[in-house]
Amino acid sequence: MLTKLTAIGNNLGLIMERPILERLAIDQETPLEMTTDGETLIIRPVRTEHHQRVQAAAHRLMEVHDATFKRLAE
Repeated sequence: MLTKLTAIGNNLGLIMERPILERLAIDQETPLEMTTDGETLIIRPVRTEHHQRVQAAAHRLMEVHDATFKRLAE
């Protein structure tokens, strides 16, 4: 995907498209860490231990009750 920076006042901003936001499970409230190696810009969500535990519990719940969820969806 190619994109350009967008002027925001005296700064420049990067617009992230919805598929990327959904894939990374981030929104405007998610803290992001931004680093560079001199050539590449690296942006990654900051995950707290609590967030990771909740996400792991949700995945376990979905795995255990997958068949039930599928029947409910029908």
